[in-house]
Amino acid sequence: MPEFDAIILGGGAAGLMCAARAGQRGKRVLVLEKAEQPGKKILISGGGRCNFTNIGAGPANYLSANPHFAKSALARYTPRDFLELVERYGIAWHEKTLGQLFCDGSAKQIVAMLLEECAKGGVEVKCGEEVVAVSQNGTFTVQTQSEAYSAHALVIATGGPSIPKMGATGFAYDLARQFGLKVVEPRPALVPLTLGGEEVLFREISGVSAPVVATANKTSFAEAALFTHRGLSGPSILQVSSYWRPGDPVAIDIVPDRAAEWLLDAKRDHPRATIRSLLREALPDRLADILADKIGVGSELANTADKALRAAGERLKRWEFHPNGTEGFAKAEVTVGGISTAELSSKTMKAKRIPGLYAIGEAVDVTGWLGGYNFQWAWASGVAAGDAI
Repeated sequence: MPEFDAIILGGGAAGLMCAARAGQRGKRVLVLEKAEQPGKKILISGGGRCNFTNIGAGPANYLSANPHFAKSALARYTPRDFLELVERYGIAWHEKTLGQLFCDGSAKQIVAMLLEECAKGGVEVKCGEEVVAVSQNGTFTVQTQSEAYSAHALVIATGGPSIPKMGATGFAYDLARQFGLKVVEPRPALVPLTLGGEEVLFREISGVSAPVVATANKTSFAEAALFTHRGLSGPSILQVSSYWRPGDPVAIDIVPDRAAEWLLDAKRDHPRATIRSLLREALPDRLADILADKIGVGSELANTADKALRAAGERLKRWEFHPNGTEGFAKAEVTVGGISTAELSSKTMKAKRIPGLYAIGEAVDVTGWLGGYNFQWAWASGVAAGDAI
């Protein structure tokens, strides 16, 4: 049976980073990836250009049952550290918006870089290897459909169940439970929300987007919202979806650049205008029309009571939608929840009660915002474990 210092289950962002780090420290490392090629999620990210980090990534940009857990790893391997690696490989990059860094060329460059880093450490990467069983008796034994391997350390880096068409499963949680580790209930995150009931009429404007401020559970994001044939999407909605829970409303400030009493100001300055005409100046026509119809105030501002205008203005500043669900793991970019951070060392990602067992990346209950934050967690947690093996 081939023996290694460490076996890493999963050849994604976190697994490859961990393997490269440990390999370059002289450890004998094996990566087992069930897909036919490593880094499949990296390849599709950012429209194929890989939003590989966010220059402003910090603990405040992550969700976890323990909001302090990510601090140690993120502080010890920063976005600047990863950017230095990217530049060392001559990979051209650009900042898109809000600190999001992308390759100028292709996400393939990031995967090639990680594989080269693994090669420098003599890491063995085996693809098409599905794990059948894992056991521990002094050392870990991993049985795949073709062979058995043993190692003193085992790293769970198989991600979460988001995007199952890419081969994603809940394997990490099953394995964690096998070893007695607690799992925080996983749910889809960075995912479109669905609408039903009276709100179905917004499907009529599928494809229309507008800059808004979306809020769920007191957390707000100022980016675009997109109306879809199933409900709500776009960056602001994907962001708040991570904080949304079934039964909660999502509040949208549809006119974020207007003051709360803007309709009263407009009545003074443009008495012949209507709410519909003013909304058409601020928003796409189809969205303006549907909102005006819902508000139901059609007369000129001069002929509309201040009380009605104030109420309409307040509603536009906080228009509540009541999602009936999400589009699920199939459309979720990541997963909230996962292996409980209470089970792990924040410095090494090592299981506190199981010698030699580690968990990194999306498998852990640490979830970043949209915009490169989840990759930064993959790099940072991978380095933390790779340095500790």
